[in-house]
Amino acid sequence: MKQYRHGIVRRGANAMVTRFIRLGVVPKSAYLLTTRGRKSGQPRTNPVQIVRHEGQRWLVAPYGTVSWVYNARASGTVTLSRGGSREEYSVAEVEARRAAPVLKRYVILAPVVLPYFEAGITSPVEAFEAEAALHPVFLLTPRGGGS
Repeated sequence: MKQYRHGIVRRGANAMVTRFIRLGVVPKSAYLLTTRGRKSGQPRTNPVQIVRHEGQRWLVAPYGTVSWVYNARASGTVTLSRGGSREEYSVAEVEARRAAPVLKRYVILAPVVLPYFEAGITSPVEAFEAEAALHPVFLLTPRGGGS
């Protein structure tokens, strides 16, 4: 029942964020992620939180079915924009062991996602390995000289 309720809340939150994007309202801490739709080829934009860990940028998927995850896996590239700048990145999904410390950092940076994690902020890194199946993590590598 808990997961079902979280799913309803998540779908409502995603719909609300989509409306905000269309109105041009996005949180200052968020980046806009643009991917190409797998079927339509049309650009799709979503707000995302970027995690910086060990000198690299990481992209963490929220709980539930998220279309940009499938689009990023299919194309292998994404475009991030924030404050008028746009950068293109190659994306590579990482295994659970490597993703665990990134997920722990993500929960600290974005506490609003904490209800969607079984592991808490004070949990050891190993507790986050199981979360990688529900929250895929992607390593971002700049393309074309971006940073």
